[in-house]
Amino acid sequence: MIYDITLNIHYDYTGAAAGGRQLLRIMPLEVPGRQRVIASLVDIAPRPAERRTWTDFFGNPTVEFALRGAHDHVDLTLKARIERFEPAPQTGASADLADMPTLLAQCRDLGADSPLHFIAPSARVPHLPQIASFARDIVASLPPSPDTCDAITAIGSALHGHIRFDSKATTVDTPMAEAFAKRRGVCQDMSHIMIGALRSLGIPAGYVSGFLRTRPPPGRPRLEGADAMHAWVRAWCGPQAGWIEFDPTNDCRAGADHIEVAHGRDYADVSPVKGMLRVAGGQSSRQAVDVIPLLS
Repeated sequence: MIYDITLNIHYDYTGAAAGGRQLLRIMPLEVPGRQRVIASLVDIAPRPAERRTWTDFFGNPTVEFALRGAHDHVDLTLKARIERFEPAPQTGASADLADMPTLLAQCRDLGADSPLHFIAPSARVPHLPQIASFARDIVASLPPSPDTCDAITAIGSALHGHIRFDSKATTVDTPMAEAFAKRRGVCQDMSHIMIGALRSLGIPAGYVSGFLRTRPPPGRPRLEGADAMHAWVRAWCGPQAGWIEFDPTNDCRAGADHIEVAHGRDYADVSPVKGMLRVAGGQSSRQAVDVIPLLS
C-alpha cells in the first residue's frame, strides 16, 4: 500500500520566544521488507538559523534545528509518501517463555536492535508491582509452558479489555501508574503499560511511534488513534522469531495500516518534538494528521 502522509504540529506562545533548539522525530522509517520511504520533507517556520539531519542510535531519522530571533509561533510540517507492505508470515519458532532468561544471557549483540536494550526499566516505564502482577495473572491463565509470542498477544489483548481509550483522561506527561489505575488512556499509555508488563516477565519490549491510515477499507472499523500520531509495541520472541509488533489500543498485530516513524525504549526516546526554548508565559499546541491510501 502506498500512502501520502501530512502532519502539522503548531505551537503558539503567549510571549515571544527568544530562541531554542529542538529535535524532531517525525519522518517515517526505512524498514527493509516492511516499509519504503519514497519521499519525505520536513518544513519548519520560521526558518531556522541552524538545521541538520542525522540518525540516532536506534536508527531514527532526526532533524535538529535552532531558532535565534523572537517568534510567537512555530509550524512543523511533514509531507511524505511511503510504501507499506503486508507483514511477512512468521517463519521462525517463538521461544518458550521459560527459556527467555537463558537466551538473553547468551546474547552478545549490542547493536540498535539488540533485545538487551529493551529489558530493563526505562525513563517512562519503571517497574511497577501492580503491572507485574497483572502480567503474571494473564500468563497463569494460558496453557502450561506458553511460548513468548502467545504471552505477548495475550497481554496485549488483556490490556485492550482492561483500559478504555479516552483521549481526555491523560496527557503526554501522565505516569503509566495513573493511567493503569484509572483504566483509561490513549495509545501512549497502553503501550507503556504493555511494555512494562512484558519486561516484568523477562520479555524485551520497546515503543514504536507512527501513523495509522485515517480512512479504513470498506466494511472495516476506523482504528482508534488515527487523528494524531499513534504508538504501539514491539517485543522480542527469541532469536528465531525475532521482533513482532502489537497494537494494544486496537487489539491487533501491527500491519499495513501502521506506518512506522521511530523505535525506542519508550516515548522519551521517540517523542516527535524534544528540546529547549527560552520563553516567558504559556504555550498551546495542536496537531493534525492525514494519511491517505493511494495504491494497494
